[in-house]
Amino acid sequence: MIEQRLGRGSFITLEGGEGAGKSTQTRLVVEKLRSKNIKAIATREPGGSAGAEILRDVLLSGIVKPLGPAAEAILFSAARIDHLDTMIKPALAAGTWVVCDRFSDSTRAYQGALGNLDPRFLSALERVTLSGTRPDLTLILDLPAEMGLSRAAGRRNAGAAPDRFESEDLGFHQRLRAAFLDIAAAEPGRCVTIDATGSEGQVEAAIWEAISARLLADPAARGTYGA
Repeated sequence: MIEQRLGRGSFITLEGGEGAGKSTQTRLVVEKLRSKNIKAIATREPGGSAGAEILRDVLLSGIVKPLGPAAEAILFSAARIDHLDTMIKPALAAGTWVVCDRFSDSTRAYQGALGNLDPRFLSALERVTLSGTRPDLTLILDLPAEMGLSRAAGRRNAGAAPDRFESEDLGFHQRLRAAFLDIAAAEPGRCVTIDATGSEGQVEAAIWEAISARLLADPAARGTYGA
């Protein structure tokens, strides 16, 4: 049993394309952490706080699309600032683990893949927005774009329209997948790529293996948890 002690909580993010299972796996990670006596909360982006949830509705409706990808990236970042200030930072400071369905990598991947934004612009925006708060571990759930779109369509309510990003064409989602894999390759110390083509249980097991190896393997060195 892992006993929680005083100290900063760990910050885990789940990333990937549409239909990869991020929401389900976020919930399962939190349940697993709590079963190990680790205080943990689940959250999401865009959203996760009162102000950010308002911007979520605006962004996913597609109303901002005519303003271009730079405007979208700025609004995502505005939502992220509120999310960080009102939920993520206070939770981490209190020793709570935060597990987030999407974070800043989604802005890099989506607005980069969709709008071909200058990486320097995205990097500068990220520096200002995050102000030093970065994930300890990012799990990138990877699967072919066709499979992800099929899963996303299957989970929608009958008659419901795809959201702003689900409605993009297959080529966009293939570029999106490549963008996430590029992020993982560029930051192997932070990112672990998870094969999301398997069953829910198989993906859950792979995720927990990564969390155990990266964040729980040497608790004494982290100074937060003890065996």
